[in-house]
Amino acid sequence: MRVGLLGLGRIGAFHAETLAPLVDELIVADPVRSSPYGRPGDPFDADALVIATPTATHAELLMKACRLGIPVFCEKPVAPTVEETVQVLKARRDTVVHIGFQRRFDRGYAAAREALRAGEVGRLHRVHLLTADPAPPPPDYIPLSGGIYRDCHIHDFDILRWVTGQEVRTVYATGANRGEEFFAAAGDVDNSAALLTLEDGTLVTLQGSRYNGAGYDVRMELAGTRATLAVGLGPRAPLTSTEPDATFLTSSSTLSPRAESGSSPLTSSPLSSARADGDLGNGPQGLRRAAPEGPWPDFVTRFADAYRAEIRAFLEAARGERESPCTIEDALAALYVAEAAELSRREGRPVDVAEVRR
Repeated sequence: MRVGLLGLGRIGAFHAETLAPLVDELIVADPVRSSPYGRPGDPFDADALVIATPTATHAELLMKACRLGIPVFCEKPVAPTVEETVQVLKARRDTVVHIGFQRRFDRGYAAAREALRAGEVGRLHRVHLLTADPAPPPPDYIPLSGGIYRDCHIHDFDILRWVTGQEVRTVYATGANRGEEFFAAAGDVDNSAALLTLEDGTLVTLQGSRYNGAGYDVRMELAGTRATLAVGLGPRAPLTSTEPDATFLTSSSTLSPRAESGSSPLTSSPLSSARADGDLGNGPQGLRRAAPEGPWPDFVTRFADAYRAEIRAFLEAARGERESPCTIEDALAALYVAEAAELSRREGRPVDVAEVRR
């Protein structure tokens, strides 16, 4: 199988390394970068295409791939706007199009989804989402990003739909500028918070930051009548407990975080067999040692395994072995929630997602 790759930035370079041993030939294109994992050439002269270029180029490249009937993977978003995203959707025809939402391929999120569907959480009452970067993007990126809700939290909106199987009905979002002035100059915020209501009335809280100095922190909590699950609460989570009897060690080199909570109704669940990344096993007095690598430094490191699994899933879809696991429709649904959140933040009021669909 011959695969073309457009874009060799941070995530594009990662995809090149992942793809190289999985395909017969990798054809790469980038105006300023090269890759030891592929040969330069026209990526459209291939059996499948991976797009990892800047956001503004996605729609045009996707529509070209669809016109040519080439199965295509594209990093989120499909396009900067709802209107352009709908145009791509109309141009898709029967072409396989996979939009990159790598959290769907993370073991923790997958286990939470399975446990929720198996009834092990009970009736879902509350969800909490968090995405916090350790440091902000470059200043020139922010005016082109679409804002924190479209650029960053769109992953939270997608994984919320995927794990719960529900759509978001309303959004009430806000934000603050606590860091550099270039966020405010672009009409954006560097810290975010929102309250979402799902279609069945379940409440969802969301937080985000571009300045989480402790490290990269991405988590999801699901609270129900039988259990509360936490995705992302492993030894490399950048959390430190102040409780004197805490026995769970996280990314800090000191004896820190949370106390063990005793028995769980999930003893025989899919979660019971999943080990947290970086878990080195139990130490003296039942202490679980912190991962020697320290806190997650960035999203690529945190989701490396998920990115690899996502690429493999796309190749299977491109070969006709499975359905596309992340569709344009999925991306559009998450974008509608992001649009509602941004409108809510700007106007200071709750917004029904149906309002932005019109």
